[in-house]
Amino acid sequence: MAQNKSGYTRLENPPEFSAVNPPPPYNAGVPVVVRPAPPTASGNPMYGQGGSGYPQHPYPTAAPHFTEAYRGGPYKQPLSYEVDKPGHSDPPPEYENKQFIGSGLDNEAVRRLFIRKVFSVLSLQLAVTCGFVAVFTFEPHVKLFVMQNAWTYWVGYVVFLVPYVVILCCGEFRRTHPWNLVSLSILTLAMSYMVGVISSFYDTDIVMMAIGVTVLVCFTVIVFSLQTRYDFTSCYGVLFVCFIVVLFFGILCIFLYNRILDLIYASLGALIFTCFLAVDTQLLLGNKTLSLSPEEHVFAALNLYLDIIQIFLYILRIFGKSRG
Repeated sequence: MAQNKSGYTRLENPPEFSAVNPPPPYNAGVPVVVRPAPPTASGNPMYGQGGSGYPQHPYPTAAPHFTEAYRGGPYKQPLSYEVDKPGHSDPPPEYENKQFIGSGLDNEAVRRLFIRKVFSVLSLQLAVTCGFVAVFTFEPHVKLFVMQNAWTYWVGYVVFLVPYVVILCCGEFRRTHPWNLVSLSILTLAMSYMVGVISSFYDTDIVMMAIGVTVLVCFTVIVFSLQTRYDFTSCYGVLFVCFIVVLFFGILCIFLYNRILDLIYASLGALIFTCFLAVDTQLLLGNKTLSLSPEEHVFAALNLYLDIIQIFLYILRIFGKSRG
């Protein structure tokens, strides 16, 4: 061996390699760990001759391909799994748990669209009802007609009950467009007429005060229900029992009429339906104990509408009884 001026070492008699004398492998001198051959079934084409020895392809031809986020790399992005790689069709369990859990209201976009649709329908219902109340309150001829023809109120009550029972009991019907909107429109017109008839028996200032208090109470309850972390839907059973008690108390007040009992009944009714308004509002969110499907926008709007109407009627009754 000799060293030239550039610092490289030159072999004086370099070896000559050929097919008979091949060069040594690049990892010559590295100890080789020999693994025992696993027991295999004879005749498996995956293994060598005689059905024993190591498999010809001990590893899959294409390993699962994950992004840097899944492998814990520096990129902060959602997990992704490329299922179009050869030899792989199912994503790993970790990916399934994070990407495919839940549907409908679990999707924030669907939830927001559902809530927006419900409150749009509710706004139209309340606008129609306010129009009827204004006509029956400020128009003296309409007031006189209602007082002389009380049967029109009971006709409106029957017209209200038919679509209400259909929407309440027939799930497929209230999810079928456009019949669900048609039945809801008929129900809204009938209920608006009945509210207008009841309002015509009170003074105009009492009706306006009742409307103002109802708007303040309902707006506060709805905003609080949408923002709070407390789950009102878990108290639905208790509220239903309280409603039954108040209902029987109202029947008792019919036979034992007293001004004080009537005020207590109206106050309890307003309180119960205020709690129902909070529960029905949280049913829209989808992250509570009870929730509604995104297809139930008609049913959800109907629940909120009836809660607000009942609160208005009970507050109107409280103001009317307080005036004597």
